[in-house]
Amino acid sequence: MTTSAGRPTGARANQDALQEAIKQLIVQRGLSSGAPLPTESELMAALEVSRHPLREAMKALQALGIVDIRHGYGTYVGSVPLSGLEAGLAFRGALSVRGDYTDIRNLLEVREVLESGLVGRVLAAYDQMDFDALGAAVDDMERAADRDRFAPERDWAFHEALYRPLGNPLVLELLGVFWRVFNTLDTELPGPGGSPSDTAGWHRRILEALRAKDEPALRAAVVEHFAGIRARVAT
Repeated sequence: MTTSAGRPTGARANQDALQEAIKQLIVQRGLSSGAPLPTESELMAALEVSRHPLREAMKALQALGIVDIRHGYGTYVGSVPLSGLEAGLAFRGALSVRGDYTDIRNLLEVREVLESGLVGRVLAAYDQMDFDALGAAVDDMERAADRDRFAPERDWAFHEALYRPLGNPLVLELLGVFWRVFNTLDTELPGPGGSPSDTAGWHRRILEALRAKDEPALRAAVVEHFAGIRARVAT
C-alpha cells in the first residue's frame, strides 16, 4: 500500500523504518564488522518492537550482508559484501544485452574512469608491486593465446596483482565486481572482443609501461585494454 505521493505505508513502511533503525543503532554504537549485536530481547526493548517484525527485519538485513545471523551463537555485524551490487549489475547487463547496450556502456565507462584514475596511485605503489606475479599472469595469457585460447582466470590474477598494493580492499572488491560482470556477459555481447593475442598484448603493454614508470604510456595502455568491449557495444 502507498500514499498518493508514492510513499509506502503500513507493514512495508514499518519494516523499512525498522531496518533503518537497526542500521542506525549499529552506527551510533560504533559496532564494527564482526561485532556482536545486542540480544534479541535487548533490541526489542531498545527499538520498541515485537519479536516477529524484528526477526523479519533481521532476515532482510542478513540478505544484504549488514548482519550475520549465526544460529546458536547470536547476531553479528556483517561484512557487507558487494554481492548485492554484483547481482544487480549482472541483471541490468543481461537486460541491456537484449536492449540497446546503454547500461553496459555506462558500466564500462565507470570501470574505465576508475582504472585510469588509479594510474597515479599504481605508480606510487611501484615498490610494492609483485612484478613476478604480474609477469607470470601475462606469460600464461600469451601461452594460452598461442593455442588460440583465452585465460580469464589469469586476466583477473593480473588485475588483482596490479591493484592489491594500493591497500584499498574496497577498490579491489569493486573492480572484482566489474570484472566478473563483464566476464559473465562476454558470450552475450555482439561481435568478437579481440583475439586471445590481442588480450594478452593489452596486458603486456600495461606491464611494460608500469615497469618503465611511464605514466602517459600506462594510462594509454589501461584505456586501450577496454577497446575490445567498447567496440562491441558501440552501437
